[in-house]
Amino acid sequence: MGRGILRGAVAGAAGTTALDAVTYLDMAVRGRGTSSTPEDTVERGARVVGLKIPGEGETRANRVQGLGPLSGIAVGVGTGVASGVVQATLRSRGQRLPAAVGVLAVSAVAMALANGPMTVLGVTDPRTWSATDWLSDAVPHLAYGLVTYAALQD
Repeated sequence: MGRGILRGAVAGAAGTTALDAVTYLDMAVRGRGTSSTPEDTVERGARVVGLKIPGEGETRANRVQGLGPLSGIAVGVGTGVASGVVQATLRSRGQRLPAAVGVLAVSAVAMALANGPMTVLGVTDPRTWSATDWLSDAVPHLAYGLVTYAALQD
């Protein structure tokens, strides 16, 4: 189990790097700006649980800007850990998922864990997203799933 956790953390970090690279490439190609949803989620989440983000003005804003991406890294590594544990459990039983199923499952879980809190907190509503919005979110998460799943293979 420990090996699954460690391998999963490394795989999740690799997947997170792939997701970020695809996202930044999309921004560079299309000339689009960054999204404020990670920071907005940190702000609303802190408010809901009664946490105060310390600082005033620019100092506080900078903290929030740092916490937004860090939350994404936590989701990516955490999803990798969960994937590593699931994979280790399946392997101990002599089972393996087909690659396409594994990649899509890891991608879907990461996307749900990233967007779920944003949706619950009212930062975004996927029901209102355009096809371009969905592609801008799904393609990087697919890259995450592909790299994470591949990194977990022997």
